[in-house]
Amino acid sequence: MTERHDILSLDDVKKLVDTFYTRVRGDELLGPVFQEQIQDNWARHLDIMYRFWQTILLGELTYQGSPGSKHITLPIGEEHFERWLSIFYQTIDELFTGEKAAEAKWRAERMAEMFHSKIEYYKQNKSRTIL
Repeated sequence: MTERHDILSLDDVKKLVDTFYTRVRGDELLGPVFQEQIQDNWARHLDIMYRFWQTILLGELTYQGSPGSKHITLPIGEEHFERWLSIFYQTIDELFTGEKAAEAKWRAERMAEMFHSKIEYYKQNKSRTIL
């Protein structure tokens, strides 16, 4: 077993993202949702996720985008976010330790809350936009 350390570099971000999405793709609840949306564009999606987390955790401004608009119409609910967070936490805890690892989990929680809230709002108010 390799010794855990904090998320300090782009290589660490890639390790986190690759491990996490390998698990997501194999998950019976999340896998089909991601596969339906991403199809054969996984390399592109992973590159976006590398840049997103590199910007969030390392402060290296490599991501520009509006993730809300890509998630708002997904057919998902609270159980999907709970599973997503569970897999994310498990991945962080197995691979990393430290301040950035803790920050990654905190930021994932906030993102899950925000996306879940926006998706639920959209489901109830399809004629109005919040983005």
